[in-house]
Amino acid sequence: MELALWDWLIIFLFFALSLGIGIYVSKTSGTSANQFFLSGRSMPWWLLGLSMVATTFSTDTPNLVTDIVRTNGVSGNWVWWAFLITGLLTVFVYAKLWRKSNVNTDLEFYELRYGGKPASFLRKFRAIYLGIVFNVITMSAVTLAAIKIGGIMLGLEPWQTVITAGLVTVTFSAIGGFKGVVYTDLILFFVAMGGAIGAAYYLVNLPEVGGIESLLAHENVASKIAILPDFGNREALITLLIIPLAVQWWSSWYPGAEPGGGGYIAQRMLAAKDENHAIGATFFFNIMHYALRPWPWILVALASLVVFPDLNSIQAAFPNITADKLGHDLAYPAMLTKLPTGLLGLVLASLISAYMSTISTQLNWGSSYVVYDFYLRQINPDASQKRLVAVGRISTVVLMVLSTLLALLLQNAMQLFNLLLVFGAGTGLIFILRWFWWRINAWSEIVAMIASGVISLLLAVPAFGVKEALFGVEGVFPAWFEFPFVVVVTSLLWLLTTYLTPAEKNEVLRSFYKKIQPGGPGWKKVIDAAHHEGVNLKEGEQGWTVPSGIIAMLLGCLMIYSIMFASGYFIYGNYQLALPLAFLAIASAYFLIKTWKKIRVKVL
Repeated sequence: MELALWDWLIIFLFFALSLGIGIYVSKTSGTSANQFFLSGRSMPWWLLGLSMVATTFSTDTPNLVTDIVRTNGVSGNWVWWAFLITGLLTVFVYAKLWRKSNVNTDLEFYELRYGGKPASFLRKFRAIYLGIVFNVITMSAVTLAAIKIGGIMLGLEPWQTVITAGLVTVTFSAIGGFKGVVYTDLILFFVAMGGAIGAAYYLVNLPEVGGIESLLAHENVASKIAILPDFGNREALITLLIIPLAVQWWSSWYPGAEPGGGGYIAQRMLAAKDENHAIGATFFFNIMHYALRPWPWILVALASLVVFPDLNSIQAAFPNITADKLGHDLAYPAMLTKLPTGLLGLVLASLISAYMSTISTQLNWGSSYVVYDFYLRQINPDASQKRLVAVGRISTVVLMVLSTLLALLLQNAMQLFNLLLVFGAGTGLIFILRWFWWRINAWSEIVAMIASGVISLLLAVPAFGVKEALFGVEGVFPAWFEFPFVVVVTSLLWLLTTYLTPAEKNEVLRSFYKKIQPGGPGWKKVIDAAHHEGVNLKEGEQGWTVPSGIIAMLLGCLMIYSIMFASGYFIYGNYQLALPLAFLAIASAYFLIKTWKKIRVKVL
């Protein structure tokens, strides 16, 4: 396809603005590692919240949603909608704890909560495991989407796409640091949101689609629009709804939706001005991420079923796409080729912005692990601030190179999503409980991490034959039990390890409690033992806020799900369901505000 002059001007201005911001803040960002990775812990909630939303826009997210809708219908999105529960638990329970910890990275938490060589090993190992291996895999999924968009919309070869988009991204990430990432995200958010909404409106009204009513009535679409899966289809109900809501949200570590908070979400909470700004940022992010953003992508995915009903039609329209990159996720960029001049440039800029926002965040976050949790901890404890910033910039470039190389070997977005989801299965409960149960130790996490990884690898590699022997028609268990199986086995192993290994030393546990003040019955033994020795670990008389936080989480889920589904039913023209859901959203918001005021008074 050919881009007009206006399209190129929009894209060029966007690139120039992003680089300009990176250069503008580079002097401040380069003064210290704290500035480079946390911007001096001075960020307001609204800026951090917008940055989180921009980061999770990602180039691969609309492709992933399209893949899900075309394969399993709209209800298939429960595989990630369920993570709202995780997100709001972070908002109302864990955000204040993270900000109170005052660590530089969430991995530094390990030597705050645990002690001795196991804690040191865990911190250094996860710095490599998450900061490099897991992070590179995540970035490669985003880069894969960029490759597909470049191939379909611009006819670019994969190497041309990764060099063009990657060079600008790694440049402003390396020189601008965290502040450059967040400031650029402010612009990226509005560009990405505007592009997604504009594209959805135009594409739904294409002559071959015929508007929203014709779209919903089309034979390829009518069976895909249900928000809840068919309750008469037992397997679909279990895999698309029950497992995500009953097991997945609390058990699986997934980037951006870590149980108990973590990753780049934790990085933004740690960069907030104070605890309340950390809470406000994460709540704002969850509202935008789940309630307002999915529908433009879903509408384009549904419209693609009319224009490109199957993979053969996509292949016929874009013969330059090789077989190893052909998948349903290609339908999203394929639809965007039908946009007119001007809007095409804006949407391309929005996709570039989504790519740059996600990659720049992953680069800065992963680099912070390399610098703080590996280089400073293991190689050069006496490194100057200037040296730490230099290592941060070098590791940023190396991470970018590794992720682009891996992206060239991958095929589709769903492939990576499922791999990442299973790879962290069973570890999530530790991340939730370690703040509130004294008995969990470093060995609990080490065993959980190893068990989850090994089991997932055995199931993922066909040559081992483990998956075929255990699941499916010929296996011991039904196919849908694969994910719960990993969770159950991993959880049993780390629980057994917890009781078979020594508890953390008293001084470690007492130091952690005194600093964080997590409260709850899980610390009663530690508090009582300290009290008998004349040591008071509690500060003030405030009660345990977690029960109120859980109530706030449930009300928040009710509000955001109601907004999301009300929006969908308004689009569908089903006002009988949309209006009660809108009223439910207002009512739950009212009670949430009242509950939040109680929590806020206790926090201050």
